[in-house]
Amino acid sequence: MKIDLHLGKEKLIEWFMQNTTHLNAIQTLAPHLLRYLTVCVITSTDKKKKNLIRDLKYLIQQESYSYRDPVTEFFECLFVKFDFDGAQQKLRVCEIVLPNDFFLTGCYDEFMENARLLIYVLVYSYFEDHTSFLSLSVLAEKLNMDVDDAEKWIVNLIRNARMDAKIDSQKGVIVMGTQNVSPYQQVIERTKSSGTCAHKLLERLRWEKSIDTELWTSSNLHVY
Repeated sequence: MKIDLHLGKEKLIEWFMQNTTHLNAIQTLAPHLLRYLTVCVITSTDKKKKNLIRDLKYLIQQESYSYRDPVTEFFECLFVKFDFDGAQQKLRVCEIVLPNDFFLTGCYDEFMENARLLIYVLVYSYFEDHTSFLSLSVLAEKLNMDVDDAEKWIVNLIRNARMDAKIDSQKGVIVMGTQNVSPYQQVIERTKSSGTCAHKLLERLRWEKSIDTELWTSSNLHVY
């Protein structure tokens, strides 16, 4: 019998976050379950993911005084503290923690991909507002990857999502597009009728676009 991990994760989110009794149980009796709930939310493809992020943000803020975990701290660095350097450090710890957690070994690749995508979108948005290029070495550091692997990862992302950006390997930078339309809108328009995985990728990017304004106007970012 084949187990549907995606359906299982969505059911777990629903079971915990849409029932106050179950949510109270986490807070009072089992705060360690926040690790698993956080992984489920980060890897979720639910159209209401933005709301899930906000609910989880509130929950983690409430419980941070009594429970600390590399996975929840990664989430906290991104969505509460907006600290990319801290997120990068916690993601490095997550690389060790997840493969050694019996319940999360099957989610490792998906979690790392989604975590890096979150960091990339937020870093890209920040640099897009301040300059026309982004250093590959800086991005590689934020993604917790070496430069060569980061370049390959970005090349695939640009190709699959047809983003308005290109790699200048000689200078070691990602050159931002010059169009007035946001990179999110460009990709949405260009993949609207596509049946490829790029369209699925854009579904994940939609809600990230909607939180950008809130992120950059509510906090000071720790980008170096």
